[in-house]
Amino acid sequence: MNRVRIAWQRLGLAELNRRGRELELLHRAMGFATLALVTLAPLLIVVAAADPIGHGGFALWLVDGMDLSGRSARALTDVFTPPRKVIGTTSAWSVALLALFGLSFASSVQSGYEHVWRPAGAPWHRIWRQLIWLVMLMGYLYAQVQTRTVLAGTPRILLSMTAGLLFFWWGPHFLLNRQVHWRYLLPGALATMAGLVGLRWFSYLVFTPLLVTNAVSYGPVGTVLVVESWLVGVGFVLYGGALVGRLLCERFGDPDASFRTEPETPEGADAGQDTV
Repeated sequence: MNRVRIAWQRLGLAELNRRGRELELLHRAMGFATLALVTLAPLLIVVAAADPIGHGGFALWLVDGMDLSGRSARALTDVFTPPRKVIGTTSAWSVALLALFGLSFASSVQSGYEHVWRPAGAPWHRIWRQLIWLVMLMGYLYAQVQTRTVLAGTPRILLSMTAGLLFFWWGPHFLLNRQVHWRYLLPGALATMAGLVGLRWFSYLVFTPLLVTNAVSYGPVGTVLVVESWLVGVGFVLYGGALVGRLLCERFGDPDASFRTEPETPEGADAGQDTV
């Protein structure tokens, strides 16, 4: 037991566990899943229905993200496919409200990154940055699904991994008002992508058969519960990847620099003055 405890501490897992409890990682992941289903999903349904190219809609986005096929994909599609007149019955006021609800989702992601990196607060930058990040998120999801129809095998995997790495590298940098240097955010982006690959493999092994059995046993409610569980996993990976990235910076990089932010300072100002 002493050897296990020493190995646990040397690998940094004890510190990771402590930071995760401080961050309330599981609670944040559950909040991420709830907001994604309640606020982001309706907006994505409208955007997907307005797509003039693709015909899979929001359901295809979920099928692709969860790596589903066959009966499990059909069970999810039956629940999340919107009616054909979703665009015609959606007013400009409804779209504005959906966008406003989507901003609450972006705000929760921004808050999670802030708790990981602890940058200086900049409330006047929050709203427009959240809006741009939300638009980029929808563009990233749209591009991920569209590559499914034009590429396959290794080329699609490489393109998908590269796009995901760039998005999860750029996202924290942008949401945190560029106060954390690019090189400190790269380990977190790599950890996030590794976690999403693992979640995709887990989804193929667990959620694929579970969707079929839940659809038979509980109907649409069972399908929604499985999707919500998968979204909890996505939130856990998103915040956990950022936390792992910060710990890697502290462990293998400059311990002081990992806490350092980069405020915009005028020329001639003291370059050594840091914002914590």
